[in-house]
Amino acid sequence: MSKQIEAEKIIRSHVLWAVGGGLIPIPLVDFAAVTAIQLEMLQQLANLYEVDYSQNVGKSFVSALTGTTIASIGASMLKAIPGIGSIVGGVSMSAMSGASTYAVGQVAVNIFSDSGSLIDFNIESAKQAYESAYEKGKSYVSDLEDNKAKAANIYESLEKLGKLKQQGILSQEEFEAKKKELLARI
Repeated sequence: MSKQIEAEKIIRSHVLWAVGGGLIPIPLVDFAAVTAIQLEMLQQLANLYEVDYSQNVGKSFVSALTGTTIASIGASMLKAIPGIGSIVGGVSMSAMSGASTYAVGQVAVNIFSDSGSLIDFNIESAKQAYESAYEKGKSYVSDLEDNKAKAANIYESLEKLGKLKQQGILSQEEFEAKKKELLARI
């Protein structure tokens, strides 16, 4: 399988996770979950392209591209309003989370495929590429709309697996095997 096809598969699965993560009903927890999903995606893409990667560099990269995204935080905070707030906030945060994850992945692939790293990239051109990819990401997420419930179920299952691993019930190897099994359903 070509690197591009594998990269698209990695991005797609993480977009679905981000859509599910954006549905978390607790304000700001959803935002943190989506950031963690984006960092995991960057790690996998860096491994695919055999590029050095560190969590700190990944965080800086995501922050540089997405900023503090006032709109995302606003959508997250909407969830605090009883009733309608959680519905409107969840839907908008879910869509924005997926589009942003798509955009971060596309920018990273462009940088990695040019044999670059997340340390020495042109921030201005990366931001422009992010904005363009974010717009495409909205359509991409819209096309995945049918998969939203599936993504939420997979995200919930991954969250449960993570808790089992933290409790020592699952080993790292068992966790990775189950995670891979869940991702194969996407």
